[in-house]
Amino acid sequence: MSIRVMLVDDQVLLRTGFRMVLAAQPDMEVVAEAGDGAEAIENLRSTAVDVVLMDVRMPRLDGVEATRRICAEPDAPKVLILTTFDLDEYAFSGLKAGASGFMLKDVPPGELLSAIRSVHSGDAVVAPSTTRRLLDRFSPMLPSANKPRHKELDRLTDREREVMLLVAQGLSNGEIAGRLVLSEATVKTHVGRILTKLGLRDRVQVVVLAYETGLVRAGGGGAV
Repeated sequence: MSIRVMLVDDQVLLRTGFRMVLAAQPDMEVVAEAGDGAEAIENLRSTAVDVVLMDVRMPRLDGVEATRRICAEPDAPKVLILTTFDLDEYAFSGLKAGASGFMLKDVPPGELLSAIRSVHSGDAVVAPSTTRRLLDRFSPMLPSANKPRHKELDRLTDREREVMLLVAQGLSNGEIAGRLVLSEATVKTHVGRILTKLGLRDRVQVVVLAYETGLVRAGGGGAV
């Protein structure tokens, strides 16, 4: 079954380019397009979508608020935020709003396709280390690390908390396995349990929550 994609961007030329790339793939189809966030939300009421490619700076309703509203709905499609290097604050806000990752507008076609497939399968498309650097830059926007950790972390076992800390510090499953002397499959199981216990969509949101709760601090270090 094809991955159903909606393109949301106020630049028609950009949407056309993305549509041409996706149309050449046997496992993807563009089922809807929108020129702003409000139109995107309206389209979702009548069209089944798996992945939304969401621009951030648009008229009427920007991509961040549209992402927040979309992700708040049950069985919501996955959202990829489109950004540029000089607009990282929008990517940060998009992650906070529930997006499964972010990518650059000038992303090579191969990376775009890989990102869509990854998100559709339930993975995040942003390397944890990239997300960490983004959060480090905007850590003043997060609650103080001196505040007590949120009680939801009490649901985690000691090992799960340890894995969560390493995820937030930017380590891949393979790197975590090497650090903790575990199999990569075991680490993947731990990450899955962390997502389930904390009600998170993907490992990007694990990183965000780790910062919000003070489990890690700006600079990537663990809290004392």
